[in-house]
Amino acid sequence: MKLLITTILLLPIVLWTGCSDDSTTVEPVAQNGRLKMYFVDSPAAFDSVIICVEKVEVHKSGNDSTSGWFVINDSTRYFDLLQLTNGASAVLGDTSLSAGQYTQIRLIIGNGSYVIDSGVRHDLEIPSGSQTGLKLTHQFTIESEKLYELVLDFNVEKSILITGNGKYKLKPTIRIMPIVISGSISGQVLPLDAQPIIWTVYGTDTISTFTDSQGFFKLMALYQGIYDVNIIPADTMMYRDTIITGIQIIPNQETNIGLVEIQPQ
Repeated sequence: MKLLITTILLLPIVLWTGCSDDSTTVEPVAQNGRLKMYFVDSPAAFDSVIICVEKVEVHKSGNDSTSGWFVINDSTRYFDLLQLTNGASAVLGDTSLSAGQYTQIRLIIGNGSYVIDSGVRHDLEIPSGSQTGLKLTHQFTIESEKLYELVLDFNVEKSILITGNGKYKLKPTIRIMPIVISGSISGQVLPLDAQPIIWTVYGTDTISTFTDSQGFFKLMALYQGIYDVNIIPADTMMYRDTIITGIQIIPNQETNIGLVEIQPQ
């Protein structure tokens, strides 16, 4: 008798389970895209500038200021910014991300950062905001199965302040440029002993570089448009300034202006 009662009690449960709705739809999983970021730099009058980056994150739209952060790289790395000029770059982060809109980039900069100036090492004082996260506003879209590349141009000249008591403080100034809409200008300047600085302007930004040991240069991460390139020799009493005008920048292309010979005074 007990066996019969148990069977009767279980029967409705078995029948109810078997009548589940098979028409339930499953939401499709969003496909991922990929984000890759590069570090470059403009030259400055230091021997070395070493920046310690502990973490790189991006913020996805639709979340508050504390949530929605996705890690791009969390391995502590040291970058010698003055080596990242004239076409050289370092990968800051490279990872898969869910498709969607993103609004900010956050760099966690560590206390291991320092400057070597005239052969002497000086620790860089990092603002508390940089340690908790230097936030850079940049809106971008990650599309499914597509690569989005960014260049972060660290302007050392504007980013390091030397105080009256000899302290070196970091106040990061970083220009962000999507590769898909940017190009570059390259060329060669002779004679070699002119040792010029090469610079151009876009809006309020000045983009500059020095020539290398063979006189070659490269101005990177420039918006598409028309530019004038200024070539200023180290000794303006010996050589004349030169300006090359009307240089067109086309996205994803390098515009080579060839050999420029600056003239003596």
